[in-house]
Amino acid sequence: MNKKILVISDAAPFDGQRIRESLDMALIFAAIDQEVSWLFTGASVLALTKGTTPSSLGIKDFFKQLKTLEIYDVDNLFVCEHALLEYELSTEQLSVDARILSFELQKSLINEHDHVVTL
Repeated sequence: MNKKILVISDAAPFDGQRIRESLDMALIFAAIDQEVSWLFTGASVLALTKGTTPSSLGIKDFFKQLKTLEIYDVDNLFVCEHALLEYELSTEQLSVDARILSFELQKSLINEHDHVVTL
C-alpha cells in the first residue's frame, strides 16, 4: 500500500550532510513506490539556488541529483514562502521547479501526508 511521505528540510546546504540525508531519504521512499513530497524551509532553500557549488568547499556535489528527482517520481517539491523572502530569493533563482507555500498551506500539506520526516 502506497503511503504519502513528506520530507522536510530546514538545514543550511552545507550544515553537515543533512540535505544529502534528506535527498537519500526521498529517493529511498520513492524506490519503494511511496508517494514522496519534499518541503524546503529555513536555510535549506539555499540548496535550491542556481550556481550552488559545494565542490568549491571540498564537499561532493550532490545538488545535481536534485534535478533528477522527477526520474524517481519525486516531483512534489515545495518551498517556504517566508524562507524565500528571508533570503531575498525569487523563484527564478531556484534550480528546480517548486511550489511556493505560505505557513497555512504548509500546515495543510503536512496534514495531507501519512508520515513526515524532518531532517
